[in-house]
This record gives sequence, structure tokens and C-alpha cells, in this order.
Amino acid sequence: MERRASENARAEALRAEQAYVSMLYHRLDTVRERADKALSAEFGRGTPGGTRQARFERDVAAHEHARRITQLAGVERGLCFGRTDDADGETYYIGRVGLRGADNELVLIDWRAPAARPFYTATPSDPGPLVRRRHLHTRGRTVVDLDDEVFDLGRMSEPDRRTLVGEAALMAALRRGRTGRMGDVVATIQTEQDQVIRSGLPGALVVQGGPGTGKTVAALHRAAYLLYAHRDTLERRGVLVVGPNAMFLRYIGHVLPSLGETDVVLTTVGELYPGVRATVADEPAAAIVKGDPRMAELVRRAVRDRQRVPSGDLEVLIAVRTSLRDGVEVVVEQMALRMDHATCVRARERARAVRSPHNVARKLFIDSALTALALDEARQLDRPLDEEDLRYARKALWQMPSVRKALDRLWPLLTPERLISELFSDPEALRSAVSSGDDRDGVMLLTPEEQQALLRPSGAPWTTGDVPLLDEAAELLGEDDSAARAAERAARRERQADELYAREVLEITGVAEEEMLDSRTLAGRHLTDGPAATTAERAARDRQWVYGHVIVDEAQELSAMAWRTVMRRIPTRSLTIVGDVAQTGSAAGARSWRDMLDPYVKGRWREARLLVNYRTPAEIMEVATDVLAAVAPDQEPPISVRDGEAPPRALRIPGADLAVALPELVASELAEIGDGRLAVLTPDARHREIAALLPQAASALTADALDSPSVVLTVTQSKGLEFDSVVVVAPDEILAQSPKGGQDLYVAITRATRRLMVVHEGELPPMLSRLNGD
Repeated sequence: MERRASENARAEALRAEQAYVSMLYHRLDTVRERADKALSAEFGRGTPGGTRQARFERDVAAHEHARRITQLAGVERGLCFGRTDDADGETYYIGRVGLRGADNELVLIDWRAPAARPFYTATPSDPGPLVRRRHLHTRGRTVVDLDDEVFDLGRMSEPDRRTLVGEAALMAALRRGRTGRMGDVVATIQTEQDQVIRSGLPGALVVQGGPGTGKTVAALHRAAYLLYAHRDTLERRGVLVVGPNAMFLRYIGHVLPSLGETDVVLTTVGELYPGVRATVADEPAAAIVKGDPRMAELVRRAVRDRQRVPSGDLEVLIAVRTSLRDGVEVVVEQMALRMDHATCVRARERARAVRSPHNVARKLFIDSALTALALDEARQLDRPLDEEDLRYARKALWQMPSVRKALDRLWPLLTPERLISELFSDPEALRSAVSSGDDRDGVMLLTPEEQQALLRPSGAPWTTGDVPLLDEAAELLGEDDSAARAAERAARRERQADELYAREVLEITGVAEEEMLDSRTLAGRHLTDGPAATTAERAARDRQWVYGHVIVDEAQELSAMAWRTVMRRIPTRSLTIVGDVAQTGSAAGARSWRDMLDPYVKGRWREARLLVNYRTPAEIMEVATDVLAAVAPDQEPPISVRDGEAPPRALRIPGADLAVALPELVASELAEIGDGRLAVLTPDARHREIAALLPQAASALTADALDSPSVVLTVTQSKGLEFDSVVVVAPDEILAQSPKGGQDLYVAITRATRRLMVVHEGELPPMLSRLNGD
């Protein structure tokens, strides 16, 4: 009965909000159509007199209309994402742009407007004028879900209380508890989360919380609060949100759609290096090695290994007529040009001495080598060279393919992709980098077993553990920016010409006297044909972008090398770090926050602990607590404050019967949870097998997989997600699949918010004995 009432309340609220959102989209279409007509009319009136001034006036007006059209097109997705109700009975809808109705009444408030401020700044302990905040989740123009937060239940009418949905419905239920303890628990939740949300922007804040403590939601509300409270800083530099996978990012985007604004980049560790989208995880042995800080030294050595001088066992080149033990000989138009060993060494050390990245220093090495070859050519021709002759000779030699190939072998132009790919696919290259130090003292950086874990076939797909190494390589290699700087000089000259013309136009039209528009702004309007890139778009494609704030969720999964990658993007060290060390599943992940953070912010990070679990039923949490006590006895589980609708169960199914019994079990669970969501969590090695038994369930790790009523995931893929019902398959195999198998099982069990079923073939692991009634 209670569930039916809840479903009816949700359906009623959805209908009401859909009607309002449909009205907003109708109004958006009307405004957009009006702007289109205005733009067409502007071009339709031609250019009276055909003068330059007339064309300029038309272009300015057309630009303003085009800008408005672009703005209106950009808000199509997620036009309205929030609503506030205050103590005076006023309701305001918050969206990506402001809109007025036909009677000029404000029907949608721009999220940047002062009137929208309470939507971002209200917290449980300081709600301001609000009694309720509602998040609207849309797909296209359809409202698909709602989430309410109630700040003062006592001031809400009974009809409004009956339409509470999402998180607020749960909190209201907790408030209705008859014991004083329930009221205390709710106050604790509110205080804990409020401290997270309002913590200052500077420094690193660690939000440590067990399953169901709301740490992700608190962190995202913090992001919205910071975006509003520190708009000048964060709007310019943006906010980076790092999550464990695309499915999780879709999930948190659903929780707070306002984070889809142009100031926020949502990404995974596997996407932090532009141009690479790594989704495959390494095997535990490789993950441990790739995540170790020693890899930074390995990559540095690999770069220096590619800065060569010829030796007796080095085949220097194509087009080398003789392989000289002590130098290089290159054939150019029937003439053998030589550079002796000492000159090669001096050229290399001179380039290294500037301490520039490899590809930048390469220019200096090439210049030194070309000078040596040009001088040898002049000596053989008995022809003196002045400075101008030398410049010409170097340039002419560089046009020769044989010379280019020779010098490229000594100091090649490298990309991070080429360096890392060749390092891991060539045992000799890896062995050389491992055993070489600056003084070639023969000290081995990695053991033979660790080297073997890194080796793989050429052309293998990138893994998430490769991305921090690619980023490290990019730092050491740099880019030869000669062409870019030449293009920038040309662009600067063009801009200066445009500004000169614009200044003349402003003086002719008299606009300059009004000081409303300067020549640089006017010229800039005509430099591009399309809309300007947003902060998020520019940041996502720029590896060296410096963000204003970084949020890392499921942060316990990041390796030491991944932290190096993240920290490069936030030199101010303004971070929100969200996670639970007890749930660390990655073999290279965190054992403690101190180990991971002290190398970067020692003495400058603070921790906020969330201790109340209001999502996971107490009966399920009791099972999870047994697991945690067995695998990580030093970690403290959160305290659950709600009971479940059914006790967790274990079901023994022989392997031969699984193909029939598992689909029947899933169908039964789906019937029990109604319109809820179910997840089947499997060992890594059996994901494909189990997915094949459940063809109706989603199984690919895609952003929209959570739209399906049921999904088959590995435990790693389920990180940070919650489901009404969870079926855990083969717990013994989950335990055995990695050194962190116990933590994986803890994560799997705590994904359930209503029902839990554990399917096993043999005996249950002792830590799950509670499910047998022991």
C-alpha cells in the first residue's frame, strides 16, 4: 500500500512538472522563431547605398541576432533543471537561460541570476527562504525523474508532502520515526553534508564515507555551491569532475544536471589524456606496476634512451655508407659527410643541458649536428663559410632525406603514444630503460617479473593504467611549437589589421565616442564563423589546462601515477576528494589518504567523515560489516538507520542449473521492485557468460545502460552506483579474482538499497555465513 502511494505521488508530480516544462519549450520555440525571422529580415533588407558603413551596421545587428539564436539552441538539452518553493508560497523554476511568457512574466530564471541563488546555496542547516528544492531530470523534452530536498517539512502543506519524491521522500520517512534517535540521525546527516558543501574553496578536502552516506551527492552539491559562490574564479578556469567510468558520470549528471553547464568537464581517468578513451583495466599485476611512482622514472629513462650517440653496436642509419664506431657518416650527393663521436656527444649534452622537453631540445641538437655536417662539407670543398652561408648550408642539408633519417635516429621526434607503445612492445627497449640510469650504473628499476607484466603485443588497446604514463611522457617530450608560433605571429598580424579597420569604422560611425564597443571586441566578432568554444570544450582538448577546482569521486581507486596526472591540472591544489578506503578495489589504489596526498599537499588537506548510512538497509549492512571485518578490520563501517523490506538471502544453484534458474530469479526480483532497477554483479572472468544468460539486461559499459530495468556488471563497473535489487553471482570467485577481492565483495553487497540475493555454487565463504542463518 505504501509503495503504491509513493508511485502515485511520483506519477502525479511528473505529470505536473511535464506540463510546465512543455510550456517552457513552447515558449523557447516561439522566442527562437522570432530571432530567426529577425536575422532573415536583417539580411533581407540588403545594404542601402552599398557603403562599407551600411554593411558594418547590418553585420553588427546580424551578429547580435545570430548570437541569440546560438544561445537558444545551446539550451535545448536540459532547458529547465530545478525548482524552488519558499516559505511565502512562491515557486521559481531554474534553467539554463531566462525566459518570459507572452505577458512578460518571468517563467524561467537563468541559473546565474540572483533570484536563482537559493537553489545553489541552500543547505540543510541554512536553507535561507526555501522549504523545498526540486531537481528535474529530463531526456529531450520529457521529464523522466524528480528528486526533492525538503528543508522544513513542517511548513509544507499535506498535498505537497504527498508529492515528495526521491531523496526527500526517504528523509521525510526518517523524520516520521517515533524515537528521538531518528531525529538525531537526520540532524547528523544534515550537519555532516552541510560541512562538506560549505567547506572553503582553497586546499584539499577529503570526503571519507562508507556506502550509502551520500558523499557523492554532497560533493556535487558542493560543486554547484562553489560554482555560484566563486563564479569569477571557476567560470574562467572551470571545474573538472573525475569519475570511475562513463556510466557513473551519466549517473551523477542525472543527480545534478546543472553541472552540465559550460564550466564543468566530466571525465574518467582513462580520458584525462586528450585523444585517448581508455576503458579497459589492466590485470592486477600490470596495474600495480603501472600505478607505482617508479614509472615516472622509467618514462624519463625511456626518453633519454632515445637521445643516442653512435657506438660500435648501434646501426646508425639508412643512408649511412659506413657504420663508424666513433661517429656518423652520411652520404649527400655522392659526398660522405662526417660527424665524429665527440661532436655527437657534445651536441647531445648541449641539448640536454637546456633542460627543455625532448622535442623542444631536439631543435638544438639538430642545429648542432647540421652545423657539424655543414662545416665538414665546406672543409671537403675547401670553401670558407660566413654566418649567412652557414645558415643556408644547414637549411639545404636538412632538406636531404638521408640527413633527416640519420639525425632522426639519433634524436627522434616522439609522441607520447609512440614512446609508450614501443616501450611496452619491445622487450629490449624496456630492458634498456629499466637498467639505465644517468650514470649507466646498471641498477635495475623493475624486477624481471615486473617487466614481464608490462610487456604486450604491438598495437594493443590503451588501458586506463596507460593514460597517466602517456601524460607523464607528454610532460617530458613537450611539443615542437615552431609551426604554431609562426601561425600565431601571422594571426597576430591579421588581428592587428582587423583592429585597425574596426577602429576606423567606429570613428566613422561615431560609436567610439559612446565607449560602448572597442575595436578589439568588434574585430574579434568576425574572426570565427561559428560560436565560441565553451570553457569545458576548450579545457577538455587542452592537456595543459589549469582548472579552478577538481572533484575526484571514487578517489580510492586512483593509483599514485593517476594522482600525478590529476595534480598537474590543479596547481592551486583546490580539490574535493570523495571516496572510501574500505572500498578500494584497484590493486594500485589507495591504502590510506595520507599515502596518496602527502606528496602533494602534506599538512594542507583536511578530512570530513560521513558516518551515517541512510541508503543501505540495516540487514544488508550487517552482512557487509562481516565482510569488512574479515578483509579490512581497521576500517569502520557506517551505521545504517533504516530497515529493509526483505532480509538478504543466499541461493545455492548448481552450475548446470544456472542457465534456467538465474533468469527466473531476475524476473522474480524485477516483479518485486516494480519500476526500480536491478543489477547482477559478476566476477570479472564471468561477465560475458552471465550476460549471455540474461539477454534482456544491459551489459555494455555505456552511459545509458542505467536506463535498462536490469544490468549485468562487474563489481568494478558498479562502483559508485546504487540499485533497488542486487544479485551477486559467485562470491567466492569475486574474492579470489584479485588481491582486493574482499573489498570487491564489500562493494558488491553494498550496492543494494532494498533487496540482496547472493547466488553461489559451492559453500558460501565464511564471511557470508550470516546468510545461512549462522
